[in-house]
Amino acid sequence: MHDKLAVLIDADNARAAIIEGLLAEIAKFGVAHVKRIYGDWTKPELGSWKEVLLRHSIQPIQQFRYTVGKNATDSAMIIDAMDLLYTGRFDGFCIVSSDSDFTRLASRLRESGLTVYGFGERKTPAPFVAACDRFLYTDVLGKPDTGEDKPAEPTPRKNAQELRQDTRLVNLLRHAIDDAEDEEGWAGLGAVGSMVSKRAPDFDSRNWGYARLSGLIKAIGLFQTEERVVGNGKHLYVRHKKKTAARE
Repeated sequence: MHDKLAVLIDADNARAAIIEGLLAEIAKFGVAHVKRIYGDWTKPELGSWKEVLLRHSIQPIQQFRYTVGKNATDSAMIIDAMDLLYTGRFDGFCIVSSDSDFTRLASRLRESGLTVYGFGERKTPAPFVAACDRFLYTDVLGKPDTGEDKPAEPTPRKNAQELRQDTRLVNLLRHAIDDAEDEEGWAGLGAVGSMVSKRAPDFDSRNWGYARLSGLIKAIGLFQTEERVVGNGKHLYVRHKKKTAARE
């Protein structure tokens, strides 16, 4: 059963170049039953979006800017989000914006038991990031945020030394393993990933140049890994090397 998602895009705070990667990422979480994008379509700055809306069946919502300095687009998105929430037809929302004005909306949706996925640029304020269940930076989605129609340069892969110097990353992984480990110190990779996401909604192994969490953990070199056959598939388990040495 796939989650039913509502995708709401703030055209003033997102670039059309990300659309392919954005929709591909959203497809991993569920099915986008509603795709709407908000902005003043009389403005020439939104011209790049007009070319992709029909191709991806995204409904443009016109919102005139009646007063200078006031963001009417945000208000329209918030009102629509609440209307969609009250229909009871959705399992989650995808909010595509780098604007902190959606912080309270994300919190309100989560209070109602829905999952909130945020998508934005690196400049996105921390409160909005923290208000989401998951937050993904758009520069890792396969297209650059420059508006240019060309492939994105892959995020440079960090080596072991650089990864170990990232205290926040190392501590996140260590605490996640501690929370998910069994009596022998082993933790399933899936459980570790879930724990990390709960602590840091913006965690994504692609931020360090690794396509998967397994590759990132192996590259750091601080953890022991073991592949096990469970049921009909193979699963990776990890534990601290220090704990391994203590048991020997």
